[in-house]
Amino acid sequence: MNNIVANIVEIQSVENLNVITFKAYNNSLKMMSLDLNSELVVDKEVSLTFKPTAVAIAKNISGELSFSNQLKVEIVSMEVGELLSSLKLKFYEDILESIITTASLKRMELSIGDKIVALIKSSDLSIGSIAS
Repeated sequence: MNNIVANIVEIQSVENLNVITFKAYNNSLKMMSLDLNSELVVDKEVSLTFKPTAVAIAKNISGELSFSNQLKVEIVSMEVGELLSSLKLKFYEDILESIITTASLKRMELSIGDKIVALIKSSDLSIGSIAS
C-alpha cells in the first residue's frame, strides 16, 4: 500500500458526498468520499493510502486529464515480470509503487531515471490514519 502524509486544506460537501483537498509537498491532492470522519477538519494531518494497482503512469503527456491527482515522480527501480511490472517511484521523500502491465512498460519504453507522472483518481485515495 502506498502512503503520503498530507494536510487537509479544504472540505467541500453536498449531501453525503465530500471532496477533500490535501496538500503534500506543495502538491494538491483530492479525495472523494461518501463518509466523513468528524475528526477530519482543515489543517489536520493525515496519511493518504492507495493501492499500487491504482497508480497509472503517463509519459510525455500534454493536454487536460480528468485525473485529479497528478504527481511528478522519478522511476528509481523496476521489477519486470512476464505479465506485470512493479515500478518504484520517488515522490519527494516518499517511494511509491505502481503496478502496470509489462506490455505497457515496454510500449512506453520506461527506464530507471525517467521523470514521469503518476495518475491517481480521487476515488482511489483513502485515509489510512489521522494524526492526533
